[in-house]
Amino acid sequence: MNARDGSGFPRAMTGPWRSLRTGLRGWGGVGAMALLVALTVTFALLLPLAQLRGGEDGPATGSQGLARVSQAKAEDCENPQDQSLSPSGGTDGTPTVDAIKARKDRRLIVGVDTNSYRWGYLDPNNPSGELEGFDIDLVHRIAEDILGDRDAVQFKAIPTSRRVEAIQKGEVDMVVRTMTINCDRIGQVAFSAPYFVTGQQVLAPKTSKITGFGKTLADRKVCSAQGSTAYDNLEAGRKSGDLPDSTDITTTVPNQLDCLVKLQLGEVDAVVTDGALAASQAAQDPTVELKGGLFTDEYYGVAMKLGSDDLVRQVNRTLENYVEDGGWKASYEKWLHPTMDQGDKKSASATPPDAKYK
Repeated sequence: MNARDGSGFPRAMTGPWRSLRTGLRGWGGVGAMALLVALTVTFALLLPLAQLRGGEDGPATGSQGLARVSQAKAEDCENPQDQSLSPSGGTDGTPTVDAIKARKDRRLIVGVDTNSYRWGYLDPNNPSGELEGFDIDLVHRIAEDILGDRDAVQFKAIPTSRRVEAIQKGEVDMVVRTMTINCDRIGQVAFSAPYFVTGQQVLAPKTSKITGFGKTLADRKVCSAQGSTAYDNLEAGRKSGDLPDSTDITTTVPNQLDCLVKLQLGEVDAVVTDGALAASQAAQDPTVELKGGLFTDEYYGVAMKLGSDDLVRQVNRTLENYVEDGGWKASYEKWLHPTMDQGDKKSASATPPDAKYK
């Protein structure tokens, strides 16, 4: 996020930060670094969005009177990333989109992350004070296509654990927040076609003997976010025997980045999260690294309220155009290429996933 000096800390950390760093040099070495990095994350990245403007009009609620449910039910699920609606061919009108356009405060209300480096975050060195990142670019493009103004957005900070709830309660029109499409969720919310592919991965200190998801996590404490696919996979791993019974998976947090802080403070031994997020966290903290390869396939989608078929189709049309005109690639190169691609080796995530519709 910032240029770093020889110690691995941002050059922008001057004044009291530099004094604190100097005072800690003789205090526990790695422990001191962990504490200071944790403080850096807490104060420089986890900036609150208390000043975000609120609109007078609530989010559009979608067509709740529809007799049919537009998304596949979880029990009938197969390849959930391929269950979205075609971007064309809708015959039910556009009630959700029309409601958004008719607001007095004519903005799209979107739930996002505000503390995931390069995905959705506030850079304290950016004088504009605006959110930025890969997911934020996509939100601006959706707003431009629906309202003709890329800045016609009201961002709402939504923790990992509340993404589904925020949509179901009508607090937001959609969530664009590294949200994995899976069989359980497609019975709760409506998803767009996938816009990113990644997988689960382990993050741990460079000095750790942990080598990935498996037996080296025995007797180790692992952190994951509440309501995340990471926790689901940890539970499944325990049941299948892929993960030792002695692995402690009880540490869960509302926001995924909180796991990194716990790791830095030595409260847990490893973090399990999406590899794309883990790569960004490793870029923030030079004392941690990815361990082992991806052990699942994860597809991110834009989540909306069940029944808002017209909004789903509109977002899918935006995604198709975003890929075709190079917008997706440009955003990837700007935000994710520096953390995910190593040398001449491109990550599998560097290519947008193919859209398939039911």
